[in-house]
Amino acid sequence: MKKIDAYTGYEMGPIRPPSEADSLLIRVTRNCPWNRCTFCPVYKDEKFSRRPLDHVLQDIDTLHHYVTALLDTQKSGNRMTTWRELAGQSHPDDAPDRTAYYTARNFVAHGMQSVFLQDGNSLNIKPHDLVRILKRLKEAFPEIKRITSYARSKTVANIEDEDLRHIADAGLNRIHIGMESGSDKVLEAVKKGSDKATQILAGQKVKQAGMELSEYIIPGLGGQKLSREHALESADALNQINPDFIRLRTLALPDGAPLTSQYREGQFDKMGDTETTQELLLFLESLRGITSSVKSDHTLNLFTEVEGRLPDDRERMIEPLQAFLQLDRHDQMVFCIGRRTHRLARLSDLNNPVRRGYAEQICQELGATPETMDGIIDTIMKQFI
Repeated sequence: MKKIDAYTGYEMGPIRPPSEADSLLIRVTRNCPWNRCTFCPVYKDEKFSRRPLDHVLQDIDTLHHYVTALLDTQKSGNRMTTWRELAGQSHPDDAPDRTAYYTARNFVAHGMQSVFLQDGNSLNIKPHDLVRILKRLKEAFPEIKRITSYARSKTVANIEDEDLRHIADAGLNRIHIGMESGSDKVLEAVKKGSDKATQILAGQKVKQAGMELSEYIIPGLGGQKLSREHALESADALNQINPDFIRLRTLALPDGAPLTSQYREGQFDKMGDTETTQELLLFLESLRGITSSVKSDHTLNLFTEVEGRLPDDRERMIEPLQAFLQLDRHDQMVFCIGRRTHRLARLSDLNNPVRRGYAEQICQELGATPETMDGIIDTIMKQFI
C-alpha cells in the first residue's frame, strides 16, 4: 500500500522568475522532473515529486486565513498584525506557519495581483488536479489578475489542447518556458531534453490555449563554436512562436553547474561580454514578423537598455549594442566592469564624469586590463546567481 505523506505545513520552493517577486507563491511540485541541464545548478541533489493535491489546497487555505486577518487589520486602521499576535502566545514556534504569514504579508503589501505556482514544472500534474488548484485560488483570492507557472516545453507539448484550454479557463494565464536556445546542437550539448521542433510546438500550443507566454533565451549558451547558430536558430524558433515576452538571461557559470566543470576542463569555450554582445546583436536583428516584448529583467544582463516591443523598438534596443562594439577595448572594459559592479547603469553613463570615475577606480582596484577583464567579470557575476 502506497504511503501517503503527512501534511507538514505551508511549503515554499527555492526559485521564481524576477517578474514574480510580488506574487503569492504556491508550491505544486518539488524540484525539477528533468534536472539534467548542464547550465543549471538548482535541484541537482534533489528528487522531483508532486505534492498531494490536498496539501496544496491546505496551503491555499492557510494563506487565505492570514490574508484575511491582515486585511481586517488594515480596515480597522490598526498597525500591521504580527505573526505572533495572529498565532497566539500558546502557538508553537512553527516555521512553516511563519513562512505562510510573511508570504501572505508580502502578497497583501503588493496589492494581491498575482500568484506563481512553484517549482520547476508545475504542469507536470494531472490537468484536473491543476484545475482544482486554480479554482481554489480564484475562490480564495478573487482579486488576483494573473496566475503563472514554469513549464518544460516537452511537458506542454504532451498535454492535450482541450486540457490546456481548461487550464487556461480555470485561471492560469501565463506560462514561463525556458527555451534557452533554438539550436538543436546547443540543446543537445547542454542536455536540455528537448529540441527546436518541440520548443516551437509547445510555444504555439500555449498561445493557442489563450495564455500569455514568456520564453527565456540564454545569450552565450552555445559558446564560441555555436554562437552564430545559437543566435539565428533561437530567433527563428521565436519568429514561429511570437511569444508575449522574450526574456534574456546572459550565461553565467555558477559553482555546482556541470557546464562550469566543463569550462574549467577546457570542454566549453565560454565567450566574454564583447563576444556575447555581438551574438545578442545578431539575435535581435534576426527577430522578424513578431510583436513580442523583449525583457532584460535580470542583473546578469549587461544592457538594461535592451527593453522594448518589436518591431517598433528594435532600433532603439540595438543602438547601445552597436555603440558598445565601436568602443575601444579599454572603454569596453570600463563599461563591463562598471556595470557588473553597479558603478554604471547603462552605456551612456560612460559620458558621466563622476560615474565613469567610479568605474575606472574599481577597474584599478581589481587590477583589470582588457586581457583579464573576462575572468574578473566571471568572478563578479557569481555573486548574483
